[in-house]
Amino acid sequence: MIDLNDVAVLVEAVAAGSLAGAARRLGIGPMVASRRLAALEDELGVRLVHRTTRALSLTPEGEAFWPYAQTLLENATDGRAAVRPAASGAAGRLRVTCSVPFARKVVAPMMGGFLRDNPALEVELVASDAVVDIVAQGLDLAIRIAPLRDSTLIARRVAPNPRQLVASPAYLAARGTPCRVAELADHDCLTTPGTGHWSFSGPAGPLRQRVRGRFTATSIDALQEACIDGLGLTIIADWNVRDDLATGRLRVVTLEDGAPEPLTIWAIHPTTRFVPPKVRLFVAALEAHLGAR
Repeated sequence: MIDLNDVAVLVEAVAAGSLAGAARRLGIGPMVASRRLAALEDELGVRLVHRTTRALSLTPEGEAFWPYAQTLLENATDGRAAVRPAASGAAGRLRVTCSVPFARKVVAPMMGGFLRDNPALEVELVASDAVVDIVAQGLDLAIRIAPLRDSTLIARRVAPNPRQLVASPAYLAARGTPCRVAELADHDCLTTPGTGHWSFSGPAGPLRQRVRGRFTATSIDALQEACIDGLGLTIIADWNVRDDLATGRLRVVTLEDGAPEPLTIWAIHPTTRFVPPKVRLFVAALEAHLGAR
C-alpha cells in the first residue's frame, strides 16, 4: 500500500530539486527522506528519480507517476476539508486549465480577490488553446466554452457565453456592412482551421452559413488581432471583445435575420463521489466574477 508520507517526499523533492530540500520542507532528516523515497519506489516496483549529489530529476516512470502523486496528496487534503470544513476550509493546490484568452481576460483578473479570500490555497493555471486531458494531466478543473462530448467527466454550467459578430471600422468602410446572414458568403471571415460554417439563431430558427476567408488560426487571440487589423469579420465572446468595442477598434455587426449562436461556459472536473471544497470555491468565485462583469 502506498504511504502518503512517502509520496510527500517525492513531491517535495521534485519541487525543491533535491532530497535534502525535501527533508527541510518536511522537517525530517535527509536519511529519513531517502528511505521514504526508496520505500515508494519499492512499492511501485520502478525507479522514480535520477539522484546525484547535487540534483534530482524524474525518470520516465517518475514523469508518468508525478500527476498521480500530486493528486494523492491533494485528495487527502480535500478529504480532510470535506469532513472538517469549518476547521480546515479549502487548502492545498488547485490546478485549473482554460483557454489563453479566458485566462488573460477573466481568470487572471479574479485571482487577487480569490487568493486573498482563501489564504491556505494555491492555484496553478494551465492556459492552453488545446483541449487538455485533465485526468492524464492531474488537473482538478477545466473551464471550457464548447459543446461537451466526454461523458466520463462532470460538467457544471457556470454562465452563458454570448458572442458578437465584429469587424474593424476600416474593413467595413472598404467592404461594406453585411445585413443578412447569407451576405457573409461574400465577405472574408476569420475562423479556426476546419470551420466551414457559422451558426446563428434567428426568428425563423437556427441558420448555418458557409464562410471562408484568407486567414485562419488556432488562436482566438490571433483572430482577434487580425480582425482589428482589418482582415475580415469574426465571431468572438462578449468578455473577450468588450475593451475593443469600447475603444472603437471593433464594431458589432448586427444582422437582420440572425445573431451568433450563444455557447455556454462549463466547469468540468473528473468523476468523483464529491466535489472538493477548493473546486466548489473556485467555481462559485468564477460565477460571481462573470456575473459582475
